[in-house]
Amino acid sequence: MKVLVIEDELLIAANLIRMVREIEPDAEIFGPLVGVKESLEWLKVNGYPDLVLSDIQLSDGVSLDIFSADEPGCPIIFTTAFNQYAIRAFKINSIDYLLKPIDQKDLLQAFKKYHMLFSKYQDATYKKGMREVLGSFGKPAQFAEMFPVHVGRAVVIIRKNEVSAFVKEEIIFLVNTDGKKFITDFRSLDEVEELLEPELFYRANRQSLVSIDAIDSYRTDVTFKIVLKLKNGMDDISISKEKASDFKHWIRR
Repeated sequence: MKVLVIEDELLIAANLIRMVREIEPDAEIFGPLVGVKESLEWLKVNGYPDLVLSDIQLSDGVSLDIFSADEPGCPIIFTTAFNQYAIRAFKINSIDYLLKPIDQKDLLQAFKKYHMLFSKYQDATYKKGMREVLGSFGKPAQFAEMFPVHVGRAVVIIRKNEVSAFVKEEIIFLVNTDGKKFITDFRSLDEVEELLEPELFYRANRQSLVSIDAIDSYRTDVTFKIVLKLKNGMDDISISKEKASDFKHWIRR
C-alpha cells in the first residue's frame, strides 16, 4: 500500500507519518509534500498512490487545487475541517476527514473505511461525483443566512450576523451576539460548518465554531495554544498548538 502525505506543518506531518506506520506497518509512505506546486510535480512524475492524506490549507494554496485539474486518481483523507469543500468531498468519496489535532483512533477508523470501501473507488459514478465536487471549488457556494432555534415551544429565526458561535455540548447550541444560548436541531458541528462562509467562521476545536466578529482578541499561552477572548461575556475558547498557524493564517485574511 502506497500512502502520500501532503502537509506543510512538518511536526504535524512527522506525527501523522508515525501514526500511519503504527496502523499500516507495511505501507510505503511518501512525503511530506508541503505545497500545491510540489504535489502536482510529484504526482506527474510518480502517479497516484493508493491513498492520499492531505491537509487543505497549504503553504502556496489549497490542496483541492491539486486534484481539481484532473479526476482524482485515488481516495483522499483530508486532515482538516478548515473548508466546507472537504466535508462535501468526504460525503462523496466515503473516506474521511480528520480535525486537527489528529487522534490516532480517528486515523485508524479512517484506514478501516479505506479498506472497506476501496472497491467503491473503482465505480464510475463515484469518480464522476468527485470530479464535480473538486471542480466546484472556487465557485459561489450557497450559505445559510438564517438559523431556526428553539425558545420554549416556539421556533425563532436568528440571522447570520447575529451569530457569535456554535458550541457542542450534549446538543448543538447557537450563541448570539448577546451571549445567549439557543437550542438548534443540528446533529453535529460538521453539519453547521457546511452552511457557513469559511472566511467568516472558524472551527476552533471539536466543540466550537466561532464568528470572526465575536473575537475580541487572542493570545498564545505557555503551551503554545491560542486562547480566544470573546465578546459579550462568552467563555474563552482554546485552539490547539497544532492548529495555531492555521488560525493565524485565517484571521490575517
